[in-house]
Amino acid sequence: MKSPAQFADKVAWITGASSGIGEALARALAAEGAALVLSSNEPDELEEARKRCARPEAHVCLPFNLTEGEKFADLAAQVLERYGRVDYLFNNGGVSQRSPALETSLAVVRQVMEIDFFGHVALTKALLPSMVARKSGHIVVTTSVMGLMPAPLRTAYCAAKHALHGFFDTLRAELWREGIQVTLVCPAAVRTKISENALTGDGSRFGKMDRLIGTGMSPDECARQILEAVRRKKFEVVIGKPRYKVAVWLKRLAPSLYYRVLANTKVD
Repeated sequence: MKSPAQFADKVAWITGASSGIGEALARALAAEGAALVLSSNEPDELEEARKRCARPEAHVCLPFNLTEGEKFADLAAQVLERYGRVDYLFNNGGVSQRSPALETSLAVVRQVMEIDFFGHVALTKALLPSMVARKSGHIVVTTSVMGLMPAPLRTAYCAAKHALHGFFDTLRAELWREGIQVTLVCPAAVRTKISENALTGDGSRFGKMDRLIGTGMSPDECARQILEAVRRKKFEVVIGKPRYKVAVWLKRLAPSLYYRVLANTKVD
């Protein structure tokens, strides 16, 4: 059952907060009384997102690029000086990919890994000492169903998302006695700019919404389900239509069948 007081007077830091799932999380958390630190690499859109939140004066924008890991210790220090703590870290920012592996440059693979994996690890490590000192904190990581199963044309993206699962599942085990919660969120198709902003093999933008994303759930519904999982302190949650949840279990229980089905499935 929803606990309206769960996020009241809490401090939440959200990356990828200028649009999509991140902005929806920001609006939902602000409506419940949280103070927000909003981050993305789009300062103007980030400011507009802040203005769309309840009590916009209670929130701050802290723009940066997830590739700038060397700055994160200083940024974390700024946030801690202002608020004294961060109760929830939502590692949500990222970039996708749409290109066959043979046509994808190693530079693009490295870029996707830097943004989708190393950026989240670096920001988490910058904040983690303060959480451990308080023996309190909740790290929420937006991975993807692609972190649980493969899909063609997304080799770098799937690799980064699988890496997030490996790192943060292990981090949860290390922090088990420290009072720190870790929730891995695995959305399927959500109607955001993720495919439009995806990188192709040469690093250019894909530039269009693919079929699956266009028929996905709304960011607001995704955010609602994420926050419900956080309230329940779930370790992992798959968010999406039933067919995606079936696919995850099929991959786990009958991988040979999964790959036969995948081979006959059209993927944008």
